[in-house]
Amino acid sequence: MNAKKVVIYTDGACRGNPGPGGWGVYMRYQGNEKNLKGYVAETTNNRMELTAAIESLQVLKRACEIELYTDSKYVMQGIKEWIKNWKKNNWKTAAKKDVKNVDLWQALDKESTRHQIDWFWVKGHSGVHGNEMADQLANQAIDLAMEKS
Repeated sequence: MNAKKVVIYTDGACRGNPGPGGWGVYMRYQGNEKNLKGYVAETTNNRMELTAAIESLQVLKRACEIELYTDSKYVMQGIKEWIKNWKKNNWKTAAKKDVKNVDLWQALDKESTRHQIDWFWVKGHSGVHGNEMADQLANQAIDLAMEKS
C-alpha cells in the first residue's frame, strides 16, 4: 500500500456513565499535528471511546497506514477479537444477545476497511504524550459544552 503513515491517539471521557461525554483525537503525520474533539450531552464512556476512533479515521481523505493507540480495552478487544464473530453471527454476542453500541461498531468496521491499521493499547494516564493529549481534548470538549449550557 502506497499510503501515508499516520500516528493516532484516541480517548473518550464521560462525567457519569451515562452522562455528558467527550471524545478527543491527537494525530501526527510527518511532523504535523492535528487535534479533534467533540461532545455528546448524554452518552457512555464506551460510546465516546468508539466515537474517537471513528472520527479519527473519517477525517482522513485517502487510505493511510495507521498506528492507532487507545487506552480502551473495550475498543481493542472489540476490534481485534470480538468483531469477527459478531459479524459472522449477525451482530449477536456469543450469548445470542445484541451487540451493544452496534451502530458505532459497524461504523468503525466500515472506516477501518479503508486503511491499514495497527492497533495498540496504551495504559491511560501513564504519561504517554499522545494519550494525555487525547484525554485533555475529550475533557475540554465536555468543559466547553458545559460552560455554554
